[in-house]
Amino acid sequence: MPLAMGSFDPLMSAGPTLVWAVVVTFVFLECAVIFGLFLPGDSMLVTAGIVLASHSAGEQHVWALSLGAMVAAIAGNQVGYAIGQRAGQHLVARKGGRYVNVRNVQRVSEFLLRYGFVAVLVARWIPWVRTLCPSVAGAARMDHRTFTVASTIGAIVWAPVLLLIGYYAGGFVAQVPWLMPIVIGILVAALIVATIVGIRRYQREMSQPAEDFSLAPPPTLAAETES
Repeated sequence: MPLAMGSFDPLMSAGPTLVWAVVVTFVFLECAVIFGLFLPGDSMLVTAGIVLASHSAGEQHVWALSLGAMVAAIAGNQVGYAIGQRAGQHLVARKGGRYVNVRNVQRVSEFLLRYGFVAVLVARWIPWVRTLCPSVAGAARMDHRTFTVASTIGAIVWAPVLLLIGYYAGGFVAQVPWLMPIVIGILVAALIVATIVGIRRYQREMSQPAEDFSLAPPPTLAAETES
């Protein structure tokens, strides 16, 4: 078993720094731009928590990273909102796109129109909605203060919950010393594969012809989202 542990020494020693870089980058991208839609956000946060559980200072790191991930999620949403606001009522979808298509963008728009503040909160827990929500909210001219408060509350709950689930699950795994490197190795390999697949899906999606359309939400959207 020492050989198995030794084979993962570089990963273990680089853990906190590497985890910080990956988590903050992935969270920001997933909450800001379309590319983030194809990244493994939720599973990445859980895996990060498990990796940190293998370190002696893991508890301090997981709480600090929770704060960092929250900031990245909030900042990403603001960038996404600004992108949508700049695009105005015209969002570019992809003809024949599996994810970035007119139907999905309109579904997010209707979701925001119907549930407003609550929709932004719930969007944190639905991967593809989480990515599209900020830009659609900006394009639909959802009240910026309402959006900011909802997205901030959502970030405060979303990132720490998933990181802590991973961290405490990792604590149980760590009780079997030889098992932790195997679990981390499998999870990290799965994330790498998922990221590569996501990049290819993004390239395939963006290779489809653009489809420009008018979001044209009813003028009552801002009033409904403020209530």
